[in-house]
Amino acid sequence: MSSKYERELRLVLAGLPKGVDAIIKSCSELQKARMKLIEQRPFLVVRAAGSGIEGSGDLLALRGDICFPIEVKSSKEAKLYLSGRTLEQYNSLVYEGNRSCLMPLYAYRLKGIRGDSWRIFRVGTKSLHGKLRKLAPSIPSLPLTRNGKPHLNWEKGMELNEFIALICSMPETPAGELSALQSRTKALSDDIDRDEFDQISYDSEPRRDILAELQQRRLRNL
Repeated sequence: MSSKYERELRLVLAGLPKGVDAIIKSCSELQKARMKLIEQRPFLVVRAAGSGIEGSGDLLALRGDICFPIEVKSSKEAKLYLSGRTLEQYNSLVYEGNRSCLMPLYAYRLKGIRGDSWRIFRVGTKSLHGKLRKLAPSIPSLPLTRNGKPHLNWEKGMELNEFIALICSMPETPAGELSALQSRTKALSDDIDRDEFDQISYDSEPRRDILAELQQRRLRNL
């Protein structure tokens, strides 16, 4: 993989305006608007040491809510078949993804075309949870050949601008987590008898055991 395209993707995911502007010149207005979203919710993008420790991919994109190992590929052909070393890379991504509960991605750059030239694919893993698990169904996995082997087909991938719009629209606190937090808070609140609690004076004995005193009051009223 040429470091040229690796750097191109790194600058975009890092949300650097110069990187985003460089790849959207021939994009549609909608594609440009989607790409620009990354400037508001950027990633810290680092290059894997040696550009490919087994299972780490070429790039590692980190943000407070999500993280992706990314294997970067480029070609003049729409289809790229995996064999030998590239198939070993794929298998390592599957292994590490399952072991670390991550969602590895392939970013495939088709050379010599206008518009959004990047396509995103998901490496299928079985240990996802939280946001990654919710995100997975929206990202296409690598298609299979007639023999059942994974490969890259540029035409079947997710456009980079669509991927950016997807990950930048994810709320910082998922609705499900917020609802669960609210339920737990209400349950704790219901456990306390507010009428009894208000009767306790904090002016004296500020360090006394409030819960113990409440329990004693209940026992006396039995």
